[in-house]
Amino acid sequence: MSVQGETKEKTRINIREPKRYRVIMHNDDFTPMEFVVEILIDIFRKELPEAEHLMMMVHENGRAAVGSYSYDIAVTKVKTASDWAKEEGFPFRMTVEEA
Repeated sequence: MSVQGETKEKTRINIREPKRYRVIMHNDDFTPMEFVVEILIDIFRKELPEAEHLMMMVHENGRAAVGSYSYDIAVTKVKTASDWAKEEGFPFRMTVEEA
């Protein structure tokens, strides 16, 4: 049963995937390779072979993308890894860039 004068409103929902951000690791001459592998395993949840491969890419190319995440997750991972490196006395550097 319809009431006279009733209007139906059509709502259009536009859902978009959130933007992705790459975490970039930068090479330096002081942070041990083993520490970089540890970061990749513990914080970025990489398996040992992939962690070692990524570490070598950073070492040989000066930088490498180690993961793609939503902005908040990318920034949190970078902060966690940077804080850990700072505690250990390493100048380890990572950046976040839009994918």
